Amino acid sequence: MKVAVLGTGAGGRAHAARLVELGHEVILGTRDSQDTLSRTQPDFMGIEPYEQWLADYPGIQLMHFGEAAAAADFVINGIDGAGAVGVLGGIGKQLAGKTLMDYAVPFIYNTEQAHPWPTPWGVMPALDPVDHDSLGERIQRALPAVKVVKACVTQEQETVVDPQSVGGGDHTIFIAGDHDDAKAEVTGLLRSYGWQDILDLGPLVSSRGMEMYSHMHSAIQFALGGARFGIKVVR
Repeated sequence: MKVAVLGTGAGGRAHAARLVELGHEVILGTRDSQDTLSRTQPDFMGIEPYEQWLADYPGIQLMHFGEAAAAADFVINGIDGAGAVGVLGGIGKQLAGKTLMDYAVPFIYNTEQAHPWPTPWGVMPALDPVDHDSLGERIQRALPAVKVVKACVTQEQETVVDPQSVGGGDHTIFIAGDHDDAKAEVTGLLRSYGWQDILDLGPLVSSRGMEMYSHMHSAIQFALGGARFGIKVVR
């Protein structure tokens, strides 16, 4: 399968590397490929320059967001939440008819609501939208011809692509969306990653709770000294 991963940050790279390992053809999407390739310093999260990372994955292609989406059968959205709707809305034709697995969280870092927090960005970010709406729903409204599935929001993407690395994989991942066929596609991908417990939360409106959980996740991780962890739904 040809998979486009939109976004070249740590999360996008985690998905791309795992997908290559699983035998998929992977295209990473970016705003400006030349700019991405020209960076020589780690980003504000301490992530190594893209070209340095790419040396270990020579088969991965790098294209503009729209080109990547057009070439793919399945698309994963890892674009920064604050800009995701605008970027995706601009490539709607290339995404039409496809499943878009969205794991972005609508964090806003530089607002009066952001609280000082010992993280790489220095604050506990605010969420916008929150409660009355969600990024997942906004993406679906902006892209009515695309099948949006919210997933992979309640743990780091390094855990998403390798669930056994935490608790032997004995934890739960959640999905939500309005298209059953698209949710079946996402479920298949997650099972190939190694997930055994996948809980379908129903329609895309459930994105609201999934995205709001991000603050709770940050609080738990801080209490654990930065360790990765999973959550388990006990039936």
